[in-house]
Amino acid sequence: MTIEQDKISPIKTLAKAAAEHAYAPYSQFKVGAVLVTDTGEVIGGCNVENVSYGLSNCAERTAIFAAIAQGLNPKSIKQVVIYTPSEKVYSPCGACRQVLAEFLNPETPVISTCDNDFEQWTVASLLPQAFHFDINEYRNS
Repeated sequence: MTIEQDKISPIKTLAKAAAEHAYAPYSQFKVGAVLVTDTGEVIGGCNVENVSYGLSNCAERTAIFAAIAQGLNPKSIKQVVIYTPSEKVYSPCGACRQVLAEFLNPETPVISTCDNDFEQWTVASLLPQAFHFDINEYRNS
């Protein structure tokens, strides 16, 4: 399902506002992400950097973790919209792709926006053959 530009604009505005909360003293690259649920609820997230880069967290993961911490069923997330302060569209990093694959439905649209463009994928197309592990299946073997 392809989303039209005019339907993205209001959500892009929310993602851009989420980016304003980012803690990005090292990269100066403030990213925002917004999750939209099947009931229209919106959960935002931003990137939070750390001097030890491995301990930083991207906007997409921050939003998903916040949704889970608030008791939201991640399967109710029907759309992810990301904003990057740039002239070019950036796709989610590998860690974010794995988290998206863990918690969202494979056909959930992921839309990345920038100052003048956007691109859209599904969770499945961002990470084909994503790693999955069924602990119960492992324990029973």
